[in-house]
Amino acid sequence: MPNTTYIEYNFKINPLQPASEILIAELGEAGFESFVENEKGVLAYIKQKDWSEGILHSVEILRNENFEFNFQVSEIEQENWNATWEENFNPIQVDNLCVVRAPFHEKSNVEFDIVIEPKMSFGTGHHETTHMMLQHILDHNFNGKSVLDMGSGTGVLAILTAMKGANSIEAIDIDHWCFLNAKENAARNNCEHIKIYEGDSSLLIDQKYDVIIANINRNILLSDIPKYAKHLNANGILFLSGFYKEDIPMISAKCTEVSLKFEKNLEKNNWVAVKYVI
Repeated sequence: MPNTTYIEYNFKINPLQPASEILIAELGEAGFESFVENEKGVLAYIKQKDWSEGILHSVEILRNENFEFNFQVSEIEQENWNATWEENFNPIQVDNLCVVRAPFHEKSNVEFDIVIEPKMSFGTGHHETTHMMLQHILDHNFNGKSVLDMGSGTGVLAILTAMKGANSIEAIDIDHWCFLNAKENAARNNCEHIKIYEGDSSLLIDQKYDVIIANINRNILLSDIPKYAKHLNANGILFLSGFYKEDIPMISAKCTEVSLKFEKNLEKNNWVAVKYVI
């Protein structure tokens, strides 16, 4: 794959929420393809070939007087991403059972040791939503289960379900770089049996799953929940994240329409990860 230059926008936001979520949604519509949230704001990436001088003109949240935005712009090549990653990444531990680390970190002595090299992909365990989804997976029996991971990013959630005994796993992400990265990470963790696809929920035709995991944004979830329900086996489980506590009634109402029942939610810094059953 030829080396690709990305344009990085480093946004500092005050106050952080809900401006961060809105900014990511609007930047996504403008053509940005990858995002990293941190305690000060958002890093947003777009391929140089897709960038234009007026790329931010359609991003309305930047003109909202209730929030203060500052940003810096720089170029970053994919080949330099690992160096940036090593500079900023520390291993994360989940419930004393799982560690997510980079290849250059020492092996951990926990039951589930996951090695992730994210490059341009989302899903390292640092963001609250990924961390809570890992907690849900740790708390659930996956032995012999069939699993779908929608919006799979680095593949970290699919990898943990494999380590927990799932025997049929598919992972889907619309981003090409995530697709490639998830393949690499699955192989790195000896989980080559995970089938990884590039695309969205339109790839779901007649497949059925015991568990569907979707850590995406609220609007995509609201659109796709009926499709998820259709592709769940009897007694199936749906884990959803990528939205805030205030969004639970809206998400739950859509789930109720398709006979999915709320069972449990985790909360961290106002982000939630919710379990529904059919």
